[in-house]
Amino acid sequence: MERSLILLKPDAVGRRLVGKILSRLEEKGLSIVGLKVLKAPQAILDLHYAEHKQKPFFKDLCEFMSSSPLVAVVAEGPGCIDLIRLLVGKTKVAEALPGTIRGDFALSTQQNLIHASDSQASADREIPIWFKSDELVDYRPCDGSWIHESIK
Repeated sequence: MERSLILLKPDAVGRRLVGKILSRLEEKGLSIVGLKVLKAPQAILDLHYAEHKQKPFFKDLCEFMSSSPLVAVVAEGPGCIDLIRLLVGKTKVAEALPGTIRGDFALSTQQNLIHASDSQASADREIPIWFKSDELVDYRPCDGSWIHESIK
């Protein structure tokens, strides 16, 4: 089972799209194993976006991400990282296909609603930034064997 970090950005919260976005993840058979609403502190954003710290957009990105609450999520499922990336759609809104979260709801490339880990290495780095180990649950949904053949 893979796990991925998802951040429902302030625009998703402000536009009341959290439920719709979480529903899309669950409807594809993913389990939500961590969930919290918070106003992101700068220290967390510095860690999460460390690779962008010297880029010109870093300050604006952090201002946007801390402008109002966001929802941090850990989703779990077989191949969930690639599946979530497909559901999310391209970062550039003009390239996000209809049927994807960004293609259906995003208004701009900066306000693109959602972040999702792009690899297992990213997920392994990002999840502990946002969640302590005791904030994540380990469970198997009752319909798991119907949704995922590998779950027993």
